[in-house]
Amino acid sequence: MSANEPAVPGAPLLEVENLTVGFGPRGKVNQVVHGISFSLESGRCLAIVGESGSGKTVTARTLVGLTGERSQVGAGRLELNGKSLLGLSNRGWRAVRGAEIGFVLQDALVSLDPLRKVGKEIAEPLRIHGWGERSKREQKVIELLTEVGVPEPEVRARQLPHELSGGLRQRALIASAIALDPGLLVADEPTTALDVTVQAQILALLEKTKERGRGLILISHDLAVVSRLADEVAVMRLGEIVEQGPVDQILRTPQHPYTKALLDAVPAAHSKGTRLAPRVEGAYIPAGDPQLPTVVGNRQPIITAEDLVKSFRGPDGVSRTAVDHVSLEIRPGETLGIVGESGSGKTTTARIVLALADPDSGNVTLRGKPWTTLREKDRRQRRRRISVVYQDPLSSFDPRWTVRRIVDDAIADEDYKGKEQRTARVLELLGHVGIGEELLERRPLQLSGGQRQRVAIARALAPKPELIVCDEPVSALDVSIQAQVLDLLADLQAELGLAYLFISHDLGVIYHVSDRVMVMKDGKVVESGSADEVFHSPREVYTQQLLAALPRLERAEPAPKAVPA
Repeated sequence: MSANEPAVPGAPLLEVENLTVGFGPRGKVNQVVHGISFSLESGRCLAIVGESGSGKTVTARTLVGLTGERSQVGAGRLELNGKSLLGLSNRGWRAVRGAEIGFVLQDALVSLDPLRKVGKEIAEPLRIHGWGERSKREQKVIELLTEVGVPEPEVRARQLPHELSGGLRQRALIASAIALDPGLLVADEPTTALDVTVQAQILALLEKTKERGRGLILISHDLAVVSRLADEVAVMRLGEIVEQGPVDQILRTPQHPYTKALLDAVPAAHSKGTRLAPRVEGAYIPAGDPQLPTVVGNRQPIITAEDLVKSFRGPDGVSRTAVDHVSLEIRPGETLGIVGESGSGKTTTARIVLALADPDSGNVTLRGKPWTTLREKDRRQRRRRISVVYQDPLSSFDPRWTVRRIVDDAIADEDYKGKEQRTARVLELLGHVGIGEELLERRPLQLSGGQRQRVAIARALAPKPELIVCDEPVSALDVSIQAQVLDLLADLQAELGLAYLFISHDLGVIYHVSDRVMVMKDGKVVESGSADEVFHSPREVYTQQLLAALPRLERAEPAPKAVPA
């Protein structure tokens, strides 16, 4: 059987028995995966879900030999197509990765070589495994980019990762992972950065992968995606599998309290205006524990943008309009949500609002005074009034800094003086987002994706801003921590009158948090209105298509079949 041929239908493709993973020298090993077992047949999908730090990603990396030199891996059995993977050398793993097991990493920006063009990155597994001549590999790259829904693939292949949106980078990672059509695909949050329409394309692609007899291990915090793609679900908590079974059983009639809590934390139509997570000890509680704020329409806008236009010249020399005559305003205490496909201009609009990019025409005012037209040295004193949470937290951190220093650096010197005051403020901010004191001295690479995103939110809160621009602020969080963070943002908004410009591909999150919604496509605003108007009575065909592509998590028992008359 060749490397990328599926196993015999019904036969175990992957068998994992009593897997343990720890880190550190022998005798001082910190075990993070505690004797888990599962198997996977060809043509089926096993989803592994759980909170950040539960051991999901460590398990995924173990299956492709990427746990690192200081790891200690043990198992009664770890076999792919009957061949043991235990004790493989680095050379042995290199022969397996790409050809027999494909791996989609979670952090697209830091997983791609920033100095290598995207096309060469995707062609790398083809080159390593001796697939075709250079010209054939280049043609194959274009085919792969097209298959995963990347527009203008010839142009994108010649761009560097930082020139692509988060969604396009994620699709490039998937293209690389499926380049050699491996028999097993391990996908760690493969749809995290994707808008719903592209997500639907990727899910269809993964479904076709299953239909061709390939196996899929899906690591995801998006339970709606899990419900569509998975055949079985394993729920992990603190390195153990607490519940496992068919997807319908786990998502419709969960037995373990932890699984029930995960499902209850998913934003839904009925949850708007309510808390998603129960209060936990030490959590931030605003004065009077107010409900979501009522927006006062006659308050002076914090930000007003008028007729913004921004174009970029691509590697082919063609100028493309990223923002096309966009206007918006945001008032104290309200949330403006922006949705749209990857590349629709959402993030570029946000960067102009932040004065991190200059518009070709149009302008932005802050509290009625010039903002984008100022020189940077004149803006500096006012910058603390607007804060930001970026889409890729790891790329926005200095990798040498500890969590303490990352958050402390954003605290205004005039507000907190002395080591004791500043440390207390750092701990207060981290407590707001569910980060404990034990992580103070860790560096970004020692944190999980969800932990890094929480640190990014704490840093954004540090200067006490009036407006926070949130660019996918919960995209890397599991549903329970996402619920806590969304509740926290609502609490802070209610008490402090904070405003949010909230960008997300997750329509459920946008509906839950937003007072008003703007829908963008090809740089233009195609529809805007209250959240209820846009989601329940969309006027534009494009908005209707976005909503139709949204995966839905159905927890109720299926309705009985109609009896024929």
